[in-house]
Amino acid sequence: MAPRANPTLRQRRLGAELRRMREQVGFGGSELGRLVGMSPAQVTQMEAGKIGISVERLRTIAATCMCVNEPLIAALSDIITEREKPGWWEEYRGTLSEDFVNVAEFEGQARRLTTYSMAFIPGLLQTGSYSSAVFSQTFPPLPRHEIDLRTAFRMQRQRIVRSGTTPYSAFIHEAALRMQFSGPTVLAEQLGVLIEDSEQANVSIRVVPFNVSAMPSSSGTFTYAEGPIPELDAAQVDTSLGCRIFDAPAHVARFRSLLARFESRALSEEESRDFIGSVMKEMESKRA
Repeated sequence: MAPRANPTLRQRRLGAELRRMREQVGFGGSELGRLVGMSPAQVTQMEAGKIGISVERLRTIAATCMCVNEPLIAALSDIITEREKPGWWEEYRGTLSEDFVNVAEFEGQARRLTTYSMAFIPGLLQTGSYSSAVFSQTFPPLPRHEIDLRTAFRMQRQRIVRSGTTPYSAFIHEAALRMQFSGPTVLAEQLGVLIEDSEQANVSIRVVPFNVSAMPSSSGTFTYAEGPIPELDAAQVDTSLGCRIFDAPAHVARFRSLLARFESRALSEEESRDFIGSVMKEMESKRA
């Protein structure tokens, strides 16, 4: 079988977990290959998600690596046996950058999503006007057709939240509530929609106000995705050079700890709605 040119995030995650199994027991790729009947090249390709394996081979590798985490093995087996239908985001592959497609795939596979945002309203909650204004601030400036394409893509990403299929929590810093990308009118409209979204059964929105002392993180934006078991959780971080996805246990534990601290310091959902409403009224007074 020819190696996959572009493995999906799930295929890459399967490979990463197999690599961790091997490393935890101290085997090199060649040693594992000798023990399970694979060539060193096949082990490398498997761990990169470029070739598939059977459930039987997975269990052989787990036994050889002395992995007794049955929930993890079962979850990895599900990745192998699931017939992945191409996600809607595949329509944009080759049109938008790989980072955009990866973010949508990352979100689409999650059982639950939680975002922290410090500079702007989270993408999954943005209005079309607000999203377009954000992309218009990109430097160097983007052409109009690229802004429209990115905005349309972001609106499609929101279906997992708007449809109610995925539980979603957002911790939004007060700075993001006040940042005006295209004047008070666009922001006031965005804040009004944010209040409406906060009343959905599957959505929780909580504000981190300026007066919270000892902010737990200076990170601008990150999204935490819960998998079928905690070992398959991951975090996605926006950077100036694109997005990065973290799935190593130490990294995941750090983001989980950050969210616990936000949980203890943010306003309640009801207080947050009132707070957002007060900022919205300020913006409405500025446009009057």
